[in-house]
Amino acid sequence: MFGDDDELAETLCDLAVPHEDINTVVRMSRRVTDDPELRAAVERSLAVLVEGMGEIRGGAELPELDWPSGPLQRYFPLYVLLAALPAVRAHHRDRAIPPEVGRRTLADTGRCLAAHRRRYGTGGVLAPRWLTLHFRGELYQLGRLQFQRGRIGSWTGDSIAAAGLPVGTGDFGLGLHIPDFLGPLTPRAVDRSLELARAFFARHYPDEPYQVVTCGSWLLDPQLKRYLPEGSNIVRFQERFHISRLPDEPEDDVPVRFVFGGAPDADVERLPRRTALERAVVDHLRGGGHWYVGHGWFRL
Repeated sequence: MFGDDDELAETLCDLAVPHEDINTVVRMSRRVTDDPELRAAVERSLAVLVEGMGEIRGGAELPELDWPSGPLQRYFPLYVLLAALPAVRAHHRDRAIPPEVGRRTLADTGRCLAAHRRRYGTGGVLAPRWLTLHFRGELYQLGRLQFQRGRIGSWTGDSIAAAGLPVGTGDFGLGLHIPDFLGPLTPRAVDRSLELARAFFARHYPDEPYQVVTCGSWLLDPQLKRYLPEGSNIVRFQERFHISRLPDEPEDDVPVRFVFGGAPDADVERLPRRTALERAVVDHLRGGGHWYVGHGWFRL
């Protein structure tokens, strides 16, 4: 299912799995393949993951592993993703996806393992459902940013229609995501990613005409402009967007989670204030303010 130990170790390196996790994953793989119950669980989850490979479904909800909590349960989604590699690579070949794009896209696997250890201090896979987008051919890493094939939702669709564009709710739209651990979000890096996205989707998914980019992120909360310099990367990123919605309910845990990497219920009074962004997040919360996940769009 995963090849021999040497092959598996090389595959994990290709997926950017942190070196400190590789020995554990290789060792436990023998148990997964030798235990009929675990092997059957992988096969059940694999069937869910690869069903309709390449279709826009918003990822897949993998079945829960009925197993005591511990390393095997935390790493189990990784074995399902490993089993899905032949299927997603076949989809990439069918769409003539360049191998380097496929490799960089699937390397987000390692980022999710690094984020799990950063947050919880243990090995495991953070947000396995998120990774199902990559392993179903629904999301691609193009330069600094990730782009998810999808449809325009009603909030954004109404805003686009009001702007007079000939697309709206239900039409194709590219969801934009900003991965962690990948350097600053400079305007130049964003421009390059957008150039790559225009060419990539026109060539490899010509049956899906993408005219707009959508995003839902705490980085689109306009309050950030009160704290960050006018020329900061985040402010300049915000200025690309037409804001289509700001929710009524705050989500203070989101910036805390992404900026500081710890648990979302971290004590705000003890969070560091080393950078302008850290000071913005902390000072706003300490002053009784709240953070919101904004939704926006711009023309591709």
